[in-house]
Parts: sequence; structure tokens; C-alpha cells
Amino acid sequence: MAGHSKWANIKHRKARQDNKKGKIWSKCSKAIMAAARAGGGDPDTNLALRYAIDEAKYENMPKDTIKRAIDKGAGETGGADFQELVYEGYGPGGTAILILALTDNNTRTVGDVRTSFKKGGGSMGNAGTVAFMFQTKGQIIVDANKYGEDQIMEVALESGADDVESPEADGDDKGVWTIVTEPSEFQGCKEALEGAGIEIMEATIARIPDNTVEVTGDDVQKVMNLIETLEDLDDVQKVYSNADFDSEELAKL
Repeated sequence: MAGHSKWANIKHRKARQDNKKGKIWSKCSKAIMAAARAGGGDPDTNLALRYAIDEAKYENMPKDTIKRAIDKGAGETGGADFQELVYEGYGPGGTAILILALTDNNTRTVGDVRTSFKKGGGSMGNAGTVAFMFQTKGQIIVDANKYGEDQIMEVALESGADDVESPEADGDDKGVWTIVTEPSEFQGCKEALEGAGIEIMEATIARIPDNTVEVTGDDVQKVMNLIETLEDLDDVQKVYSNADFDSEELAKL
């Protein structure tokens, strides 16, 4: 059986995101507006807003677009009131899928999610169906082609990281370092890395599965299609799964 690679999955996702920048920026804007409306427009006192702004920056969202989203969210009038909701279910091959959404119409969103599961060969579950399989963690991704083990380990572990996952090389591409933290240590670790001159590819508070399910053969295409369909829904912000994709099958997509 061919190897399973987190880096192959990240590359596939990033390539797809690069082709859909408009939709990604729209989701980033919604997250910024929701955070600003809930906690005010100052990222120094609104941690959720700071996280949303940082994620937008990692997606190369223009500064003026970020500012407009903050101003719109923090405004006293106008704009929608968004709810943060979690949906859960199973995909092909017994994979668990967790969806985070921001919506101003739960009926619309739950209908879209349920339809996506049904068409994608999965099944939507009730609250608690798969959420217990995931832990909330800070996750920071750094390019292993630019930074070596000693540099990453020293800064990450001294700044409170729980774990530093080694890169998975793909030919000449050395892959990425994945730094995992408790949510309370996330910001401090990220700032320590940036203070040491280390460029961060992406950083977010993520839902990380306790265990993964190997996905091979035709199920690779089926699960990826379901995840991408869910990600394309306007109200969906994040989609997490415990799928561990066969890297050779993923490369064929």
C-alpha cells in the first residue's frame, strides 16, 4: 500500500484554494465581520478577531478588504448577525467529518449540508456524532524547505508547543513542519516563531482527530469530493475529517 501523507493533502487543498481565492476571501470576510460584531473591532482586545485577521492574511487577502470587513462588522447598524454552528456526519469509508459554519439562516445551511452528505455518499448525524473524535488545538504550518529541525524545535518547544510533527518529504520537496499547541498557547507560540524570523504558511485553531482512518482506492475521490462540496457551501467556514488519504491516489486527482 502506498504511503499516507498529510503534506500531500495540504498541497492538494492549497492548490484548490488558490483557484478559488474569491470564495476563500468571502469566507474570511464573514469570519472577520462576525468576530468584530461579537467582540468589537480592536484585534488587541478581541482574540477571535485577531485570529480571523491572521487567517485572512495567510490567504493573501488585501489589507483594505480586511479593514472594510472589520468596519462593517463593528458598525452599529447594518450587516447580518451570524451564528456559529457545528454539523457532523460520516463520509464514504467510515470517515468522520466535522463542519464549522457561520450562518444567518440555520434552516438554509442545515439543508445544504444534509443534501451534500446525501449526494456525496455520506450521512449527516446529530450533535455529538463525531465531535468527540476531535480535539481543539492550535496548528501552525511552517515550510520545511526553509527551516531546519534545530531552529523549529528550539523556538516551538520553548514557547509552549505540545508537539512538532516531522515533515513528510515528497521527492525534492521537504514538506512542512506542523506545530501543535493548546489553544491557550497558540498565540504565544505563533508570535515567538514570527519573532525568530520564521515565516508561517498558515496558523489556525483547528479540530484535530485523535485517530485517522486510512482512505484508499475509489474512496479517496469520493471523500475528497464530499469535503470539497461542503467547503464550497457559502455558509461553511471549515471542514475537518479524520481521513488519511493514500498519497499516490491523491496525486492522481
